[in-house]
Amino acid sequence: MGYDIERFVGYVNEGLLCSICRDVLEDPLQAPCEHAFCTACIHGWLVHHSNCPEDRQVIDVSSLRPLYRYMKNDLNRLQLHCRNREYGCEMVCSLESIDRHERECEYSQIPCSNAGCTVQIERRNLDGHLAVCEYRSRECPNGCGYTILSAEDTQHNCVAELRTELELLRSEMICRVEEAKHEMESRLDSQRRHMVQKESILQNEIEELKSQMSRMMSDVRSLMAAERQHRQELEQAELEKREL
Repeated sequence: MGYDIERFVGYVNEGLLCSICRDVLEDPLQAPCEHAFCTACIHGWLVHHSNCPEDRQVIDVSSLRPLYRYMKNDLNRLQLHCRNREYGCEMVCSLESIDRHERECEYSQIPCSNAGCTVQIERRNLDGHLAVCEYRSRECPNGCGYTILSAEDTQHNCVAELRTELELLRSEMICRVEEAKHEMESRLDSQRRHMVQKESILQNEIEELKSQMSRMMSDVRSLMAAERQHRQELEQAELEKREL
């Protein structure tokens, strides 16, 4: 939908009106036949139609283009009243800058920022409303540090709140201790399994070394026996040599 033509000051050229809603163009697009439309209007039209609503020429979304520059400039120069005129705003500004003004307008209706409050208030009166809003929060004046709503003033009990806070902290601490305990047990189990695995590997290596040592000792004994045999043979040969 376009801008309500009643908001504008002075004459508005017919070419700057949407061919569908007949209000002043908002976020405009132009068809190849040069008829202009608000983006929302023409997109809604093309859901059920495939032609221009003015001259029935065939169009689709891909054929739509931005408004000619000179028409865009004429559109941006139009002067109009703020939409908050009914609340007291007397600002008149160009269409090009109206959105920026209305975002900051002191007469804009905005929601109260306090959670749970459904009041819509003028921006200029927001601070005053926040000061008396029944949903406003503040720190307990008795020093317990608890944040309370004004509506809860009569029900607030510092001792009860602190006891509740203490129980929450206690529960949280117990949970953290249990988590730390489980984590440490998991780490110890992991280290224990690793040590058992290493011990098994070392034991196997020791057994292999013992086996190798046993074979070496057997080889040494065989060599010593062979050496004694060889020595005896040499002695026997020496005796035979002397006898000859």
